[in-house]
Amino acid sequence: MTTQAAAAPARGTATRRNTTAWFQEYGVYAAVAALLLFNAFFTEHFLTVDNLRTQLIQVAPIVIVALGMALVIGTEGVDLSVGSAMALATALLPLYLGYGLVPALLVALLAGAVVGLVNGTLVSVVGLQPIVATLALFVGGRGIALVLADGQLKQIVNPDLLALGTGSLLGIPLVVLIAGILALAVAFLVHRTTFGRQVVAIGGNRKAAALAGLPVKRVLIGVYVLCGALAALAGILATARLTASDPSSLGTLMELSAITAVVVGGTPLSGGSVRVLGTLAGALLMQLLRATLVKHDLPDSTAQIAQAAIIIAAVYVARERRSR
Repeated sequence: MTTQAAAAPARGTATRRNTTAWFQEYGVYAAVAALLLFNAFFTEHFLTVDNLRTQLIQVAPIVIVALGMALVIGTEGVDLSVGSAMALATALLPLYLGYGLVPALLVALLAGAVVGLVNGTLVSVVGLQPIVATLALFVGGRGIALVLADGQLKQIVNPDLLALGTGSLLGIPLVVLIAGILALAVAFLVHRTTFGRQVVAIGGNRKAAALAGLPVKRVLIGVYVLCGALAALAGILATARLTASDPSSLGTLMELSAITAVVVGGTPLSGGSVRVLGTLAGALLMQLLRATLVKHDLPDSTAQIAQAAIIIAAVYVARERRSR
């Protein structure tokens, strides 16, 4: 009897641990499924093709930026300048579209890569904390963008560029298709390449990675360059969809949306792991949450409070996963 009585609490503890572990691994996917199920029954016209298409188009730029942010956070860093990289990209597009679409796109992407290069150099070579290093361009980058645009909103009339924002291929919006391809590419990078393994190793223990002979500085610079370039690409696509270049507002608070998607998706802020599929689910969860509350006539402030609660829960779960 004594042995059976002692075994019962042990089984109960093991069950609770298994349940907690399950939610830590799959909670974000369960939350997305629950929101979809709720909307299927209680939100009119939510599961229509047009609405689902709209939701995916709106979340695509966040996904693209979040993919780069996931790589940075995987190295135990953070990039607060992604919104400014988007602003620089949108400011440069009208200036170079006269030379053709390809040169304009290359210049905009190069601007984002340069932002990442500066951030990566400050972090890896100068030794600044990532939040401090990227804060400089968070403030200054948008200012440079506004100077380049003379502080004015400019309409985009180039049909080839606009096609990126409004076009589709086989019924799939191009922005969604691009986001999906990039997600597959980043997943391959993380799980199937030496660079990806180095990213995870550096995030897990930077000193140990350096002692093991890994090119820590080069990898860190590469991660921030990728993050900046992806942010610039998101800025290009957002500009094409909005048919206007507006560096004063484009990309505002994008860094918070991207960090939220990454953290909610299960990538720990302490580094050492990159969850690409979780990042996609985290971005989709935040988009569905906001859309659900808006469609039920709740104010945007309610969505912000709900998002804050989810972020706190995600950080707590990540801490528990780390300790486990």
